[in-house]
Amino acid sequence: MPDFRRISLTTDRLSLRPLQTGDADALLAIFSDPEVMRYWNTPPWSSCQDAIDFIEQSHQALASKEQVILGVYDRHSQQLLGKCLLFAYDVESRRAEIGFGLARQSWGKGYIQETGQALIRFGFEDLNLNRLEAEIDPANTASGKALERLGFNREGLLRERWIIDGQVSDSGLYGLLRSDWQATNTIPQER
Repeated sequence: MPDFRRISLTTDRLSLRPLQTGDADALLAIFSDPEVMRYWNTPPWSSCQDAIDFIEQSHQALASKEQVILGVYDRHSQQLLGKCLLFAYDVESRRAEIGFGLARQSWGKGYIQETGQALIRFGFEDLNLNRLEAEIDPANTASGKALERLGFNREGLLRERWIIDGQVSDSGLYGLLRSDWQATNTIPQER
């Protein structure tokens, strides 16, 4: 199993790597935006301390191999565009959840596809996962379409799963099996 603290994934345009303390202001700018946080299960961040705490928690999660939390950076300018994660990682069941959050000015540019492809490949090849899952607000149709383009299937609906700031919302459940992914990608059969 790889050292999560040293994970660095690259795509044509992006670099995915652990967040640094110096990213706090940029991270706050992204996740204090109510539009970015509209479909999250937490309210928008309100202070730089929220970003600093998140970065510290991400380092602890990486060190304990509980979660993979990475910043999404423009590969050339090194500008922080958002974050991505593999969480709810269950080693025995070989399962994890996938998530993304990008700055509003980065929406619609294909970054989720690049980020998703890199995380999925890492999950199936390096972590030997059997299944990836995603949970989204069904009203977030853009995320649903992005997940489907990545190969995920909508598998179910959990009604009134979340109450955030007094707002009740459902959760759409999506899944991607290793065997389905293998059908369209080349990875070793078993490790």
